[in-house]
Amino acid sequence: MPYANNRNVSRNLRDAFPFPYTEADADDWLARVAGSAAPPGVYAIEVGGEAAGAIAVERGTDVERLSAEIGYWLGEPFWGRGIVTEAVGRLTELALAEDDIVRTFAPVFAWNAPSMRVLEKNGYAREAILRRSGFKDGTVFDRVIYARVKESAHPYISAT
Repeated sequence: MPYANNRNVSRNLRDAFPFPYTEADADDWLARVAGSAAPPGVYAIEVGGEAAGAIAVERGTDVERLSAEIGYWLGEPFWGRGIVTEAVGRLTELALAEDDIVRTFAPVFAWNAPSMRVLEKNGYAREAILRRSGFKDGTVFDRVIYARVKESAHPYISAT
């Protein structure tokens, strides 16, 4: 994945996404995603027949078991073309189509306005600013939580 080794990409992602992003990192990720231990809900974003990014949805556990977190990245040459907006829309719809998922959410680094726009275009609303809740590259920063919720007919879920 040549697009992953980009500081402009990695600076907006959790530290689990390394920089520099080496060929060994790509091999490890592909082995996990393609193998029998592949986490459910992880997808490559393909543009013109090549992997240009990734998107994932992860179900919550315990008291957050009715929520799912969505995360994504896209190679810089593809930014501003609506690709991530479409991918987030599709994956959000898939997640919310599950009977036992009533909320999808995404934490965004406060400086990442383009990612906030992607979420807003897909019906996500800003829920909170988590002040000084992130730390990356020696800097403490705010994170912004966006979420999209659905009304549910589930017998154990009230709309309140």
